[in-house]
Amino acid sequence: MEVDIVIDVLTECLVERSTGQNVKTEFRSRTEAIRPNDFREWKFNWKLTEENGYTIYELFVTGDDTVQGRISLRIDGGGANVEIVETAPHNYGHNGKYEGVEGRLFAIARKASMDAGCNGVVAFTAKSSFVDYYKQLLHAVEIAPRRMVILEDAANILLSKYMEKE
Repeated sequence: MEVDIVIDVLTECLVERSTGQNVKTEFRSRTEAIRPNDFREWKFNWKLTEENGYTIYELFVTGDDTVQGRISLRIDGGGANVEIVETAPHNYGHNGKYEGVEGRLFAIARKASMDAGCNGVVAFTAKSSFVDYYKQLLHAVEIAPRRMVILEDAANILLSKYMEKE
């Protein structure tokens, strides 16, 4: 699957667009099978990624069980291999409820990689029109056509931005 998510901003937390207030977040991996109602109105069929052996992580605002975004990944080849990254439908675009969701999801992948002993390395396949964008914003390196890797130093930027402040 190709990653083509636009990262609106890298922030310390999520920012509620209507108030400009930072909100704390938490994330967890799904422990029960995802159902069609869980991803209705989302762009991707999250059941397929789960059936292909990827772990789905969900992002929440602390104290609220509404999913703000999801990322599916599995640890293989020395890093976190990301298949899908998606912000929740209510966060799409400039009118979304929160900004910073997309960057936070990549930080979750980095943390999963660290926890697995993979030094924070995150790999994904980008749509060709997004390669330069991810190089600039995430400091990702293109290791093959459209195959991107966020190496340890760049991954530490994500960790310091999101994980150490919460």
